[in-house]
Amino acid sequence: MTPEPFDVPIRDESIRLGQFLKLANLVESGAEAKPLIAEGRVLVNGEVETRRGRQLAKGDVVTLGPQAARVSDESAPDNLPW
Repeated sequence: MTPEPFDVPIRDESIRLGQFLKLANLVESGAEAKPLIAEGRVLVNGEVETRRGRQLAKGDVVTLGPQAARVSDESAPDNLPW
């Protein structure tokens, strides 16, 4: 079962995967993100992604465990879970 993603707005056209994981509060630090990505525990659009520097664009969905976050436009409605 795929979790329902929450929207995380970004300012620019793209963001790196490691940065997005921190922005979405899926990890606390880049140091925490690095091994999770390297171990193949992070999915981008349903596929395993092992590159921390992978560029994400608006609409991409990042899944880590039971949580999923969608890259959204800064002007999009805010439905963050916190």
